[in-house]
Amino acid sequence: MGKHNLLTLEEFKVRRYGKKGTKKRDLLEEGYERFKIGVLLQEARREKGLTQEALAEKVGTTKSYISKIENDIKEVRLSTLQRIVEFGLGGQLHLSIEL
Repeated sequence: MGKHNLLTLEEFKVRRYGKKGTKKRDLLEEGYERFKIGVLLQEARREKGLTQEALAEKVGTTKSYISKIENDIKEVRLSTLQRIVEFGLGGQLHLSIEL
């Protein structure tokens, strides 16, 4: 532990949730990834100047569904996320896998 008892984010996660690969830690990371997708989608939508309703209309879904994705209430299928990003926002979805 460093000066003034400060922890890095990684040290905090290890102490609070365990090392990577443990069930509690994996659940934390999984939840973070879903949350991050919602935040990224919301930022992109706002950057394009679209309301949730306007985005929903462009991709054939409902405002409620877009809201649930953005607020991490509903998991989104990869194909749906791709449709939202490409047709709704005019962007490209890039995924990566780190081992």
